[in-house]
Amino acid sequence: MNSGPAVRQVTMADTTPLILIADDQADVREAIRLLLKGEGFRSEAAASPEAALRAVAEREFDTVLMDLNYTRDTTSGQEGLDLLARLQAADAALPVVVMTAWASVDLAVAAMQRGARDFVTKPWDNERLLAILRNQVALRRALRDGARLEAENRLLRGATPTLIIGEAPPMRAALELARRVGPADAHVLITGENGTGKGLVARLLHELSPRAARPLVTVNIGGLAEGVFEAELFGHVRGAFTDARADRVGRFELAHGGTLFLDEIANIPPALQAKLLRVLECGEFERVGSSRTQVADVRVLSATNADLPAEVAAGRFRQDLFFRLNTVEIRLPPLRERREDIPVLAAHFLGRHGRRYRKDFDGFTDDALQALLQYPWPGNVRELDHVVERAVLLGGGRRIAAADLACRPAPAGPAPDELSLETMERLLIQKALERCDGNAEAAAAALGLSRSAMYRRLQKHRLS
Repeated sequence: MNSGPAVRQVTMADTTPLILIADDQADVREAIRLLLKGEGFRSEAAASPEAALRAVAEREFDTVLMDLNYTRDTTSGQEGLDLLARLQAADAALPVVVMTAWASVDLAVAAMQRGARDFVTKPWDNERLLAILRNQVALRRALRDGARLEAENRLLRGATPTLIIGEAPPMRAALELARRVGPADAHVLITGENGTGKGLVARLLHELSPRAARPLVTVNIGGLAEGVFEAELFGHVRGAFTDARADRVGRFELAHGGTLFLDEIANIPPALQAKLLRVLECGEFERVGSSRTQVADVRVLSATNADLPAEVAAGRFRQDLFFRLNTVEIRLPPLRERREDIPVLAAHFLGRHGRRYRKDFDGFTDDALQALLQYPWPGNVRELDHVVERAVLLGGGRRIAAADLACRPAPAGPAPDELSLETMERLLIQKALERCDGNAEAAAAALGLSRSAMYRRLQKHRLS
C-alpha cells in the first residue's frame, strides 16, 4: 500500500530543480528558500564560499544563486568573483546567477566576464528572479542532455569534438603523434609558427586524456603584464601587494584535476621558471604572500613559436625546465609546408563564415584558388581564416574571386632559409602591418600575437 507514494517521492526528487543559495545572511537565504519552495524548486543553503564549494562537490545542482560579498563591510565583490571562478573550475557548465546589494555596472560586467549567466540586485524582484532561474535550469538540463548525446556519438563514430583539418604528410604525422600521447599524462610541448593551430592541438590532447571531464585552463604568457605572472599562475592572498584586497585563486588551482595550457611559454620570466619547475616536479606551490603550501594535480601542455634550445643556450630559459616541459614535442608545420591542405581549409572556412554571415557561395574561382596556393601565408592557418572571412564579407558573386582576397604572391627576394631568424621576424611583422594598413592590433591578431607581445617586438625591431 505504501509503495506508490515512495516511488512518487523519488521521481519528484529526481526531476524537481535543485538550487544552491549561497549568502552570508540567514534572512536572505530563508526568504529565497520560501520563494523557491512556493514555485516548486528544491534548494540548499550555504553561508560561505567554502560551504558552497563543498556543496557543489557533494551534489549536482541545476543552478547556483550566490552573493558577491561575504565579509562584513566588504563591497568590492572580489570574494564572490573568486568563488565564481572556483565554481566554474569545478563545473564549467553549472549556471551561476550572482546577486549583490552593491550593484554597479563594473561589477556586473566583471561577474559576466568570469562566467556568470545573469545578475540581480538586492532587494530583488521575485518575478524576475524566478524567470532567470527557470531559464538557467532549462539551459543547464539542455546542455547536460546535449553533452550526454555528444559523448554517445563520439563513442559511436570514434571522433573527438575538436576538428583539425590536415591530410598533408607532415600534418598527418603531427596529429598521429597527438592521438598517441593524448591519453597519457605526460607533459607536451607544442611548437610551430604563429597561427599553425597549437591551441587546437592542446584542446585535442585534453579531450583525448582521462582528464577530459575536468577543466582545460589556458594562460597566454605573452599577454601577461610584467609583475603579475606569479599571482596569475599561483594566486595571491589578501594584502600580498597594494591591490590585493582579497584572496585570489591562481590558474594552477583552477586547473586542479584537469589540464593547464601555457601558451607562449618562452616569455615566462627567469625568476618564475624555478617555481614553475617545482610545480611540474612535485605539484607544490604557494600563493603570493602566503607560506602555506598548495598542491595541484595538473597536466601541463605548453606551446611556443620560439627556438627554445637557442633560448636555453643563451641562458634565457632553464634547461631543466625545458626538459620537464618537453617530455614529448609535437611540431606543427607552417601552411607553406602543407599547401595541399589549403583548398580544403579554405572551403571549410568559407562554409563556416558563409553560415555566420548568412551568405551562400559555391566555392572559389580558379584564379582565387591559384592566389591562395601561391601566397606564402606568414600568418599560417589563422591568416587564411581571416582572409576567407574578409572575402565572404566583400564578395558579391556566387563564387569567391581573386579580387575578393586580401592576399597576393610575395615579391621575389631572398629565400627564407637565407635569412636570419631576427630578419625573418621583422619582415613578417612589416608585411602584417602593410596588410593591416598600419594597425598594430590587427597585425598582432593576424600573426597570433597578444597586443603586449606585438608592441615588444615593434620596440625590438624599431618599427612604428
